[in-house]
Amino acid sequence: MNWHPIGDISDIPLRGSRCVKTPHMNIAVFRTGEDEVYAIENRCPHKGGPLSEGIVHGNAVTCPLHNWVISLETGKALGADEGAVRTIPLRNEGGTLYIALESLVMAAE
Repeated sequence: MNWHPIGDISDIPLRGSRCVKTPHMNIAVFRTGEDEVYAIENRCPHKGGPLSEGIVHGNAVTCPLHNWVISLETGKALGADEGAVRTIPLRNEGGTLYIALESLVMAAE
């Protein structure tokens, strides 16, 4: 895979996120309270809300528009809601975060 550096884990606060813009899509990169990191498409499956602006709790994020809860691990809506966002492969090597650009190209096709 073609891994592309996107910054350092310290750039993202605990229970926070940041948005990474790519030519293919905007990606929300999250850091949980347990210091785990996840990357998902920054677009809620409900109405397209910016998930990077949502509230992180456990391994999920709540969309700021209509309170849909999205799993950071699977990208699937939790509870009674149905829908999903793409998850993006992410690596943490010594604090430097990398995303797999090849997965974005395949996802955009």
